Amino acid sequence: MTLHPPPPEWHRPLPLLRLSAGVHTETITSERAECAALATRMGLPAIKSVRCVFTLHPRRDGVFLAEGHLQARITQTCVVTLDPFAAAIDERFRVLFVPAGQESETDDPESDDEIPYEGTAIDLGEAAAEQLALALDPYPRKPDAVIAESGPDEVLEVEGKVSPFAALARLRGKP
Repeated sequence: MTLHPPPPEWHRPLPLLRLSAGVHTETITSERAECAALATRMGLPAIKSVRCVFTLHPRRDGVFLAEGHLQARITQTCVVTLDPFAAAIDERFRVLFVPAGQESETDDPESDDEIPYEGTAIDLGEAAAEQLALALDPYPRKPDAVIAESGPDEVLEVEGKVSPFAALARLRGKP
């Protein structure tokens, strides 16, 4: 008995037969449940919508160049205030879909990322989800979040609120 992993949260398989006729454009959008599952996977408070337009160019030996335009409306948590805030993602990217086992061994950071696939379809949804994860700001800040200038021993205030670190400073004997 062969166990197969569950499909990814945003599964949009595209049969390779549809790509044999040359350049192909495909648009995918996320459903509400998919957004919720992706938000959980990425540790976000919410994802409102995700849309990605792929332009696929067949190359040789089952390799396909995909140029994508990803747009998303998400909710992130500010690293300064810990408040949730709305953000928009608008990214363009390029990846190569490559038959599994035929990935290149290049260490060139300028080369296109490769996504291996097996079988007779490529998964555009998972490719877009990976690009969304890469596009997320690792240290998101609300536009109005300000860190007061302070030395290492001063209590930090953010938007007029005393930081949670003030209690730690008091434990260390600082005012």
